[in-house]
Amino acid sequence: MRVEGKRLAREPQLVLEHFLPYRLSVLSNIVSSRIAKFYEERFQLTIPEWRVMAVLGRFPGLTAAEVTERTAMDKVQVSRAVGRLQKTRRIEQRAVEGDRRARHLFLTETGHGVYVEIVPLARDYEHKVTATLSAAERGQLDRLLDKLLAAAGTL
Repeated sequence: MRVEGKRLAREPQLVLEHFLPYRLSVLSNIVSSRIAKFYEERFQLTIPEWRVMAVLGRFPGLTAAEVTERTAMDKVQVSRAVGRLQKTRRIEQRAVEGDRRARHLFLTETGHGVYVEIVPLARDYEHKVTATLSAAERGQLDRLLDKLLAAAGTL
């Protein structure tokens, strides 16, 4: 309930800068935008394209639906990234036996070359971002993120 521009004492407030989803989003946006610029300049890759390649580098042969599930990206983002990666010959599709529509996705030789070049750079960037944390804090952060992801998944 509002009264002519005045807030009543019992009206709920949200302090955005202390709201966990907002803070995580801001952190993600800052980290992603900085690394995205690097990926674009050096490898002509978008963040969704790199995420697809990263998942396929670890789990070759996934379908686009499985990539969508593992990356928590939107189906359209994955589809566009897969299309661009095929166009640049960084990934290829192979038919899934028994399902004419589904296709397994694999890094090509070119894609694998990009992947092995980016992995140490991505790990170095991660190290720089977390350098202000002690080893114990990094471990705690990993555990806390795992707990938050699990809790968010059940909501």
